[in-house]
Amino acid sequence: MDFAPATEVVHLGRPDRVPGGPLNPPVVLSSTFHEGGDTVYGRDGNPTWVALEEVIGALEGGSCLVFASGLAAIAAVLETLPVPGRVVVPGDAYNGTRRFLADVAERGRLRFRTVDVADTEAVLQACAEFCQAPGRPSGRSEQFGGGGLLWLESPTNPLLAVADLAALAEGAHQLGMDVVVDNTFASPLLQKPLELGADVVVHSATKILSGHSDVVLGAAVTRRPDVLEQLTRRRSLHGAIAGPWEAWLALRGIRTLSLRVERAAANAAVLAERLAAHPRVVAVRYPGRPDDPSHEVARRQMAGFGSMVSFETTGGAQETEELLGRLRLLTVATSLGGVETLIERRGRWQGEQALPPSLVRMSVGIEDVEDLWRDLEQALGRS
Repeated sequence: MDFAPATEVVHLGRPDRVPGGPLNPPVVLSSTFHEGGDTVYGRDGNPTWVALEEVIGALEGGSCLVFASGLAAIAAVLETLPVPGRVVVPGDAYNGTRRFLADVAERGRLRFRTVDVADTEAVLQACAEFCQAPGRPSGRSEQFGGGGLLWLESPTNPLLAVADLAALAEGAHQLGMDVVVDNTFASPLLQKPLELGADVVVHSATKILSGHSDVVLGAAVTRRPDVLEQLTRRRSLHGAIAGPWEAWLALRGIRTLSLRVERAAANAAVLAERLAAHPRVVAVRYPGRPDDPSHEVARRQMAGFGSMVSFETTGGAQETEELLGRLRLLTVATSLGGVETLIERRGRWQGEQALPPSLVRMSVGIEDVEDLWRDLEQALGRS
Protein backbone atom coordinates (compact mmCIF):
# COMPACT_ATOMS: atom_id res chain seq x y z
CA MET A 1 0.00 0.00 0.00
CA ASP A 2 1.32 3.43 -0.95
CA PHE A 3 1.14 6.23 1.60
CA ALA A 4 1.48 9.99 1.41
CA PRO A 5 4.77 11.52 2.60
CA ALA A 6 2.97 13.01 5.62
CA THR A 7 2.15 9.45 6.68
CA GLU A 8 5.56 8.03 5.81
CA VAL A 9 7.42 10.45 8.08
CA VAL A 10 5.33 9.19 10.99
CA HIS A 11 5.43 5.44 10.38
CA LEU A 12 8.63 4.50 8.55
CA GLY A 13 11.78 3.50 10.40
CA ARG A 14 9.94 1.77 13.25
CA PRO A 15 10.58 -1.74 14.64
CA ASP A 16 8.46 -4.67 13.56
CA ARG A 17 5.07 -4.83 15.24
CA VAL A 18 5.46 -7.64 17.71
CA PRO A 19 3.60 -8.15 21.00
CA GLY A 20 5.41 -6.31 23.74
CA GLY A 21 7.89 -4.74 21.34
CA PRO A 22 8.84 -1.06 21.38
CA LEU A 23 7.04 1.44 19.17
CA ASN A 24 10.22 3.46 18.63
CA PRO A 25 13.63 2.13 17.60
CA PRO A 26 16.11 2.07 20.47
CA VAL A 27 19.33 4.05 20.62
CA VAL A 28 22.05 1.44 20.08
CA LEU A 29 25.16 2.57 21.95
CA SER A 30 27.74 0.02 20.92
CA SER A 31 30.99 0.20 19.00
CA THR A 32 31.19 -3.58 18.51
CA PHE A 33 28.70 -6.21 17.38
CA HIS A 34 28.61 -10.01 17.48
CA GLU A 35 29.77 -11.77 14.34
CA GLY A 36 27.26 -13.19 11.90
CA GLY A 37 25.06 -10.11 11.47
CA ASP A 38 24.94 -7.21 9.02
CA THR A 39 26.79 -4.89 11.41
CA VAL A 40 30.29 -5.70 12.60
CA TYR A 41 31.83 -2.44 13.80
CA GLY A 42 30.42 0.94 14.77
CA ARG A 43 32.21 2.87 12.04
CA ASP A 44 30.46 0.79 9.39
CA GLY A 45 26.93 0.64 10.69
CA ASN A 46 24.49 1.12 13.52
CA PRO A 47 20.83 0.02 13.76
CA THR A 48 19.79 3.53 14.82
CA TRP A 49 21.25 4.93 11.59
CA VAL A 50 19.33 2.36 9.58
CA ALA A 51 15.97 3.53 10.89
CA LEU A 52 16.68 7.15 9.93
CA GLU A 53 18.11 6.14 6.55
CA GLU A 54 14.95 4.19 5.81
CA VAL A 55 12.80 7.28 6.30
CA ILE A 56 14.96 9.77 4.38
CA GLY A 57 15.58 7.26 1.59
CA ALA A 58 11.87 6.57 1.15
CA LEU A 59 11.02 10.28 1.11
CA GLU A 60 13.65 11.01 -1.55
CA GLY A 61 13.05 7.79 -3.51
CA GLY A 62 16.51 6.23 -3.17
CA SER A 63 19.02 4.66 -0.81
CA CYS A 64 20.22 6.93 2.00
CA LEU A 65 23.43 7.19 3.99
CA VAL A 66 23.62 9.48 7.02
CA PHE A 67 26.81 11.37 7.85
CA ALA A 68 28.26 13.31 10.75
CA SER A 69 27.18 16.63 9.18
CA GLY A 70 25.82 18.11 6.00
CA LEU A 71 29.32 19.15 5.00
CA ALA A 72 30.55 15.59 5.62
CA ALA A 73 27.96 14.36 3.14
CA ILE A 74 28.95 17.06 0.65
CA ALA A 75 32.64 16.23 1.07
CA ALA A 76 32.01 12.51 0.61
CA VAL A 77 30.27 13.12 -2.71
CA LEU A 78 32.97 15.47 -3.98
CA GLU A 79 35.77 13.17 -2.82
CA THR A 80 34.49 10.46 -5.17
CA LEU A 81 35.44 12.57 -8.21
CA PRO A 82 38.49 11.58 -10.24
CA VAL A 83 41.48 13.94 -10.12
CA PRO A 84 41.36 16.52 -11.55
CA GLY A 85 37.60 16.88 -11.24
CA ARG A 86 35.44 19.49 -12.93
CA VAL A 87 32.50 21.01 -11.02
CA VAL A 88 29.96 23.65 -12.01
CA VAL A 89 28.31 25.14 -8.93
CA PRO A 90 25.94 28.02 -8.05
CA GLY A 91 27.67 31.31 -7.30
CA ASP A 92 25.52 31.68 -4.18
CA ALA A 93 25.76 28.07 -3.06
CA TYR A 94 26.11 27.20 0.60
CA ASN A 95 29.21 28.83 2.01
CA GLY A 96 30.60 25.51 3.22
CA THR A 97 30.29 23.94 -0.23
CA ARG A 98 32.16 26.81 -1.85
CA ARG A 99 34.87 26.81 0.83
CA PHE A 100 35.37 23.06 0.43
CA LEU A 101 35.65 23.42 -3.34
CA ALA A 102 38.15 26.28 -2.96
CA ASP A 103 40.23 24.22 -0.52
CA VAL A 104 40.53 21.16 -2.74
CA ALA A 105 41.00 23.34 -5.83
CA GLU A 106 44.03 24.96 -4.19
CA ARG A 107 45.56 21.50 -3.92
CA GLY A 108 44.92 20.71 -7.58
CA ARG A 109 42.29 18.06 -6.96
CA LEU A 110 39.57 19.77 -8.99
CA ARG A 111 38.53 22.94 -10.77
CA PHE A 112 35.18 24.64 -10.44
CA ARG A 113 33.16 27.37 -12.12
CA THR A 114 30.27 29.32 -10.61
CA VAL A 115 27.00 30.02 -12.41
CA ASP A 116 23.55 31.53 -11.89
CA VAL A 117 21.40 28.40 -11.64
CA ALA A 118 18.25 30.31 -12.55
CA ASP A 119 19.62 30.81 -16.09
CA THR A 120 19.28 27.31 -17.54
CA GLU A 121 20.81 28.12 -20.92
CA ALA A 122 23.83 29.85 -19.36
CA VAL A 123 24.40 26.96 -16.95
CA LEU A 124 24.44 24.39 -19.73
CA GLN A 125 26.68 26.60 -21.84
CA ALA A 126 29.13 26.85 -18.93
CA CYS A 127 28.96 23.07 -18.51
CA ALA A 128 29.76 22.55 -22.18
CA GLU A 129 32.69 24.98 -22.11
CA PHE A 130 34.13 23.87 -18.81
CA CYS A 131 33.62 20.13 -18.81
CA GLN A 132 33.82 19.40 -22.53
CA ALA A 133 37.02 21.28 -23.29
CA PRO A 134 39.28 20.04 -26.13
CA GLY A 135 41.24 17.00 -25.06
CA ARG A 136 38.71 15.87 -22.47
CA PRO A 137 36.77 12.68 -23.22
CA SER A 138 33.17 13.15 -24.33
CA GLY A 139 30.18 11.06 -23.35
CA ARG A 140 28.97 9.73 -20.00
CA SER A 141 31.80 8.28 -17.95
CA GLU A 142 31.39 4.98 -16.14
CA GLN A 143 32.95 6.63 -13.09
CA PHE A 144 30.73 9.04 -11.20
CA GLY A 145 31.80 12.59 -12.05
CA GLY A 146 34.25 11.41 -14.70
CA GLY A 147 32.60 13.61 -17.29
CA GLY A 148 32.21 16.52 -14.89
CA LEU A 149 29.73 17.31 -12.16
CA LEU A 150 26.89 19.82 -12.08
CA TRP A 151 26.24 20.73 -8.45
CA LEU A 152 22.90 22.42 -7.86
CA GLU A 153 21.03 23.99 -4.98
CA SER A 154 17.38 24.82 -5.36
CA PRO A 155 16.42 27.12 -3.81
CA THR A 156 19.93 28.50 -3.42
CA ASN A 157 21.42 29.75 -0.17
CA PRO A 158 20.78 32.64 0.44
CA LEU A 159 19.39 34.27 -2.72
CA LEU A 160 16.64 31.65 -3.15
CA ALA A 161 17.06 31.18 -6.89
CA VAL A 162 15.21 28.10 -8.16
CA ALA A 163 16.90 25.89 -10.76
CA ASP A 164 14.93 24.05 -13.43
CA LEU A 165 16.18 20.70 -12.19
CA ALA A 166 14.65 18.51 -14.89
CA ALA A 167 16.00 20.63 -17.75
CA LEU A 168 19.43 20.99 -16.17
CA ALA A 169 19.72 17.29 -15.34
CA GLU A 170 18.74 16.30 -18.86
CA GLY A 171 21.13 18.80 -20.42
CA ALA A 172 24.01 17.86 -18.13
CA HIS A 173 23.53 14.17 -18.81
CA GLN A 174 23.63 14.82 -22.55
CA LEU A 175 27.01 16.47 -21.97
CA GLY A 176 28.22 13.40 -20.07
CA MET A 177 28.01 15.02 -16.65
CA ASP A 178 26.51 13.77 -13.42
CA VAL A 179 24.18 15.87 -11.27
CA VAL A 180 23.99 16.46 -7.51
CA VAL A 181 21.25 18.52 -5.85
CA ASP A 182 21.43 19.98 -2.36
CA ASN A 183 17.79 19.70 -1.30
CA THR A 184 18.22 21.15 2.19
CA PHE A 185 16.05 24.24 1.70
CA ALA A 186 13.13 22.42 0.07
CA SER A 187 13.14 19.08 1.91
CA PRO A 188 11.83 15.96 0.14
CA LEU A 189 8.29 16.97 1.04
CA LEU A 190 8.45 19.90 -1.37
CA GLN A 191 10.89 18.68 -4.02
CA LYS A 192 12.21 15.31 -5.21
CA PRO A 193 15.37 15.84 -7.29
CA LEU A 194 15.96 12.14 -8.02
CA GLU A 195 12.60 12.00 -9.79
CA LEU A 196 13.67 15.04 -11.80
CA GLY A 197 16.87 13.37 -13.01
CA ALA A 198 19.51 14.02 -10.33
CA ASP A 199 22.05 11.30 -9.57
CA VAL A 200 22.58 12.23 -5.92
CA VAL A 201 20.73 14.34 -3.35
CA VAL A 202 22.44 15.76 -0.27
CA HIS A 203 20.97 17.28 2.88
CA SER A 204 22.13 19.09 5.91
CA ALA A 205 19.83 17.07 8.14
CA THR A 206 20.79 19.53 10.87
CA LYS A 207 18.22 21.84 9.37
CA ILE A 208 14.64 21.17 8.30
CA LEU A 209 14.74 17.37 8.53
CA SER A 210 15.71 17.34 12.22
CA GLY A 211 13.92 20.62 12.84
CA HIS A 212 14.84 21.45 16.44
CA SER A 213 18.30 23.06 16.31
CA ASP A 214 19.78 20.31 18.47
CA VAL A 215 21.49 18.00 15.97
CA VAL A 216 24.40 18.21 13.51
CA LEU A 217 23.85 15.58 10.82
CA GLY A 218 23.98 15.07 7.06
CA ALA A 219 22.56 12.70 4.46
CA ALA A 220 23.17 11.61 0.88
CA VAL A 221 20.63 9.73 -1.22
CA THR A 222 21.06 8.00 -4.59
CA ARG A 223 19.44 5.38 -6.80
CA ARG A 224 22.79 4.35 -8.29
CA PRO A 225 24.39 1.26 -6.68
CA ASP A 226 27.87 2.31 -7.84
CA VAL A 227 27.57 5.71 -6.17
CA LEU A 228 26.09 4.20 -3.01
CA GLU A 229 29.06 1.84 -2.78
CA GLN A 230 31.54 4.70 -3.22
CA LEU A 231 29.83 6.87 -0.63
CA THR A 232 29.66 4.00 1.85
CA ARG A 233 33.42 3.53 1.44
CA ARG A 234 34.10 7.25 1.85
CA ARG A 235 32.02 7.41 5.03
CA SER A 236 33.86 4.50 6.62
CA LEU A 237 37.38 5.46 5.53
CA HIS A 238 36.99 9.11 6.49
CA GLY A 239 35.14 8.29 9.70
CA ALA A 240 32.41 10.86 9.05
CA ILE A 241 29.79 8.77 10.78
CA ALA A 242 26.62 9.85 12.55
CA GLY A 243 26.37 9.34 16.29
CA PRO A 244 23.48 7.09 17.35
CA TRP A 245 22.07 9.78 19.65
CA GLU A 246 22.09 12.30 16.79
CA ALA A 247 20.41 9.81 14.45
CA TRP A 248 17.75 9.07 17.06
CA LEU A 249 17.07 12.76 17.67
CA ALA A 250 16.81 13.40 13.93
CA LEU A 251 14.40 10.51 13.56
CA ARG A 252 12.25 11.90 16.38
CA GLY A 253 12.34 15.34 14.77
CA ILE A 254 11.37 14.06 11.34
CA ARG A 255 8.09 12.66 12.69
CA THR A 256 6.66 16.19 12.67
CA LEU A 257 8.29 17.23 9.38
CA SER A 258 5.04 17.55 7.45
CA LEU A 259 3.38 19.73 10.08
CA ARG A 260 6.47 21.90 10.55
CA VAL A 261 6.98 22.44 6.83
CA GLU A 262 3.33 23.34 6.30
CA ARG A 263 3.16 25.82 9.18
CA ALA A 264 6.54 27.45 8.54
CA ALA A 265 5.83 27.85 4.83
CA ALA A 266 2.46 29.46 5.56
CA ASN A 267 4.17 31.90 7.94
CA ALA A 268 6.89 32.64 5.39
CA ALA A 269 4.35 33.49 2.71
CA VAL A 270 2.62 36.02 4.98
CA LEU A 271 5.87 37.64 6.13
CA ALA A 272 7.24 37.85 2.58
CA GLU A 273 4.19 39.79 1.40
CA ARG A 274 4.23 42.17 4.35
CA LEU A 275 7.95 42.79 4.04
CA ALA A 276 7.55 43.57 0.34
CA ALA A 277 5.06 46.30 1.23
CA HIS A 278 7.21 47.85 3.96
CA PRO A 279 8.94 51.14 3.04
CA ARG A 280 12.16 50.08 4.77
CA VAL A 281 12.51 47.00 2.56
CA VAL A 282 13.82 47.39 -0.99
CA ALA A 283 13.73 43.78 -2.19
CA VAL A 284 12.25 40.46 -1.09
CA ARG A 285 13.34 37.07 -2.34
CA TYR A 286 10.73 34.36 -1.86
CA PRO A 287 9.73 31.99 -4.69
CA GLY A 288 6.15 31.91 -3.48
CA ARG A 289 5.56 35.53 -4.49
CA PRO A 290 4.06 35.81 -8.01
CA ASP A 291 6.52 38.54 -8.99
CA ASP A 292 9.58 36.55 -7.89
CA PRO A 293 11.83 35.66 -10.87
CA SER A 294 11.79 31.98 -9.81
CA HIS A 295 8.07 31.74 -9.11
CA GLU A 296 6.98 29.89 -12.25
CA VAL A 297 9.74 27.29 -12.04
CA ALA A 298 9.08 26.79 -8.33
CA ARG A 299 5.33 26.48 -8.88
CA ARG A 300 5.89 23.82 -11.52
CA GLN A 301 8.63 21.91 -9.73
CA MET A 302 7.85 22.15 -6.02
CA ALA A 303 4.94 21.10 -3.84
CA GLY A 304 5.29 24.32 -1.85
CA PHE A 305 7.60 27.32 -1.54
CA GLY A 306 9.36 26.63 1.73
CA SER A 307 10.16 28.60 4.84
CA MET A 308 13.17 30.68 3.77
CA VAL A 309 12.82 34.40 3.02
CA SER A 310 15.62 36.81 2.14
CA PHE A 311 15.22 40.57 1.96
CA GLU A 312 17.25 43.76 1.67
CA THR A 313 16.72 46.83 3.80
CA THR A 314 17.14 50.46 2.79
CA GLY A 315 20.19 50.80 5.05
CA GLY A 316 23.73 49.55 4.75
CA ALA A 317 25.48 46.82 6.68
CA GLN A 318 25.72 48.71 9.96
CA GLU A 319 22.13 49.94 9.89
CA THR A 320 20.91 46.43 9.13
CA GLU A 321 22.87 45.01 12.06
CA GLU A 322 21.31 47.66 14.30
CA LEU A 323 17.88 46.73 13.00
CA LEU A 324 18.45 43.08 13.87
CA GLY A 325 19.66 44.12 17.30
CA ARG A 326 16.22 45.56 18.03
CA LEU A 327 14.47 42.23 17.54
CA ARG A 328 13.05 40.66 20.69
CA LEU A 329 11.30 37.51 19.49
CA LEU A 330 13.20 36.51 16.36
CA THR A 331 16.60 35.00 17.15
CA VAL A 332 19.67 36.51 15.49
CA ALA A 333 21.73 33.41 14.73
CA THR A 334 22.98 31.38 11.82
CA SER A 335 21.56 28.03 10.68
CA LEU A 336 17.95 27.39 9.68
CA GLY A 337 15.07 24.97 9.63
CA GLY A 338 14.25 24.90 13.35
CA VAL A 339 10.88 25.47 14.96
CA GLU A 340 12.05 28.95 16.00
CA THR A 341 12.55 31.81 13.55
CA LEU A 342 16.23 32.60 12.93
CA ILE A 343 17.50 35.69 11.15
CA GLU A 344 20.90 37.11 10.21
CA ARG A 345 22.73 39.45 7.86
CA ARG A 346 24.52 37.01 5.59
CA GLY A 347 27.25 39.39 4.47
CA ARG A 348 28.84 39.26 7.91
CA TRP A 349 30.38 35.88 7.10
CA GLN A 350 33.72 35.37 5.38
CA GLY A 351 33.21 34.49 1.74
CA GLU A 352 29.85 36.29 1.47
CA GLN A 353 31.17 39.73 0.54
CA ALA A 354 29.60 39.50 -2.92
CA LEU A 355 26.14 39.59 -1.39
CA PRO A 356 24.23 42.86 -0.99
CA PRO A 357 25.45 44.36 2.32
CA SER A 358 21.94 44.65 3.74
CA LEU A 359 20.77 41.18 2.67
CA VAL A 360 18.98 39.43 5.53
CA ARG A 361 18.24 35.71 5.48
CA MET A 362 15.30 34.57 7.58
CA SER A 363 14.41 30.98 8.42
CA VAL A 364 10.76 31.25 9.39
CA GLY A 365 9.61 29.03 12.24
CA ILE A 366 6.24 27.85 13.50
CA GLU A 367 5.41 30.64 15.95
CA ASP A 368 2.26 32.70 15.66
CA VAL A 369 2.74 34.75 12.51
CA GLU A 370 1.27 37.92 14.02
CA ASP A 371 3.83 37.81 16.82
CA LEU A 372 6.60 37.42 14.27
CA TRP A 373 5.34 40.33 12.21
CA ARG A 374 4.97 42.65 15.19
CA ASP A 375 8.58 42.04 16.10
CA LEU A 376 9.79 42.63 12.54
CA GLU A 377 7.61 45.71 12.15
CA GLN A 378 8.86 47.37 15.33
CA ALA A 379 12.47 46.71 14.37
CA LEU A 380 11.99 48.00 10.82
CA GLY A 381 9.91 50.97 11.90
CA ARG A 382 12.65 52.46 14.03
CA SER A 383 15.43 52.07 11.45
